[in-house]
Amino acid sequence: MRSRLFQQVDVFTSEPLRGNPLAVVLDGSDLSDAQMQAFAAWTQLSETTFVLPPSPEGRAGGADYRVRIFTPGGELPFAGHPTLGTAHAWLQAGGKPQAANQIVQECGVGLVTLRQQDGRYAFAAPALRRADPDPDKLAVVLDALGLAPDEVLAAQDLHNGPHWLGLLLTDVDTVLSLTPNHAALKVLGTKVGVAAKRQNDVGLIRRSSREARAFASHADTTDLEVRAFAAPIGIAEDPVTGSLNASLAQWLITDGHMPSRYRARQGTALGRAGEVFVQRGDADQVWVGGDVVGCVEGTVKL
Repeated sequence: MRSRLFQQVDVFTSEPLRGNPLAVVLDGSDLSDAQMQAFAAWTQLSETTFVLPPSPEGRAGGADYRVRIFTPGGELPFAGHPTLGTAHAWLQAGGKPQAANQIVQECGVGLVTLRQQDGRYAFAAPALRRADPDPDKLAVVLDALGLAPDEVLAAQDLHNGPHWLGLLLTDVDTVLSLTPNHAALKVLGTKVGVAAKRQNDVGLIRRSSREARAFASHADTTDLEVRAFAAPIGIAEDPVTGSLNASLAQWLITDGHMPSRYRARQGTALGRAGEVFVQRGDADQVWVGGDVVGCVEGTVKL
């Protein structure tokens, strides 16, 4: 074991403790897969990342660093809040991008570009594969969520590295009132992302938590409410999820459910206030951005 530079940051928020925390080990050299997985399980955060030098192929493609992303239950090829949080921690630790105004990260899905937009970094959403879900499986998932079919406006299987079943629901109240059967979702092996367009006329939230009642108010000016249920990877509900918001954006914008630029809120039911900035740019590339704030800085023995 040796001391390694370490940071813990909060992603998709400018105010500590309101977004999604991320543990970043800034030197993952010579750590085995088992050691990385054990540390990620120990942190009990939704994700923990390990920064490494780029591979020869990555360096040739312009990568500034390579990152490996672990949940308590396994490794991910890509995830959004670890992408933004790792870039922030790497810069804070003295990292110098090869190209001006952008960072290139190497991860399991290949190279991911980050660039500044409106004073914050945004990542280029990886290519999305999507399809209509199997009707029988969808019915079982809806039962695990306590949803009736008429509460779902649209559904898609979404793959951008991680796989999500995306559900567009009728209203924000329904999203915030969900009390899923997480054990059933784990058995099904299905991660589920639910969303609803905000009408800016939030009413009473049926069966909702105290935190949801406190945070959902007429003052909320975001456009979309999102929740992410990820029991198959050891996370009942993720506070704020970049990969899900990226795939939701690619789907919802393309199909006309959302405009080409909008803001999403996530974490309300957990007492968080995550904010995700989405916009579709040139060549239909979707960019997903968010603020990041440092919370812990020091060393860890690994």
